[in-house]
Amino acid sequence: MRVTFLGTGTSVGVPVITCACAVCASSDERNKRLRAGLLLDWADGEDCIRVLVDTTTDLRQQALRVDLDRVDAVLYTHHHADHVLGLDELRIYNFVHRVAIPLYGRQETMDAIRRTFAYAFDEHARGVPRLELHTAETPFALRGVDIVPVPVQHDNLTISAYRIGNFAYITDCSAIPEASAELLRGLDVVVIDALRRSAHPAHFTLDEALAEIERLAVPTAYLTHLSHEFDHQALENELPEGVYVAYDGLVLEVDESA
Repeated sequence: MRVTFLGTGTSVGVPVITCACAVCASSDERNKRLRAGLLLDWADGEDCIRVLVDTTTDLRQQALRVDLDRVDAVLYTHHHADHVLGLDELRIYNFVHRVAIPLYGRQETMDAIRRTFAYAFDEHARGVPRLELHTAETPFALRGVDIVPVPVQHDNLTISAYRIGNFAYITDCSAIPEASAELLRGLDVVVIDALRRSAHPAHFTLDEALAEIERLAVPTAYLTHLSHEFDHQALENELPEGVYVAYDGLVLEVDESA
């Protein structure tokens, strides 16, 4: 499975509007971070399946950047604005491919999407996204691949991390319950939230993320949902072996069947 990082930034992105700090003014393209999201590609027979993780506020820009020609499904981590507000961009895929797009996530997330995008569920409306909502809180199969939703905490909200084979994506996370940690044992690669250095009620700090990587005993990890506090190269220089800084456009190859 190919994993493409569409965005690795916080809810405000990097550079931050009005900010002139060294990272926001940096010429290093790896310091330009759109809102956090992924594109997953895998083969199902002769078909190439293309699945988004979240529809970020920046989805149009992200889709153009990676030449996203179709969307076969969306996995939602949760319903906060930076993770869902690009949903209307799915319309063009409906128009071109003439099929509804299935969305998967926790019940609370699906309910919030139905409220926020009520016009999309009006059976008489024209020119709106055509969507199928699926509650997904236990393992399920999606176009030939097993998807394991893993409940984690985002402050007082339970959201979904996702495990697919030997790979897991854990964004917007402040705690991983022990039962969920058991679902994440034996990974080869993890992507994990590391917002900043100082404490935050809804996100791991850098030190907390590194502690979770050690707790889960994952040999290779990538940090995401990064604020403008972190310069890419400076942060990578201080990380332990096997831990890397994700950046927009980074592509990984992982085993979806492990």
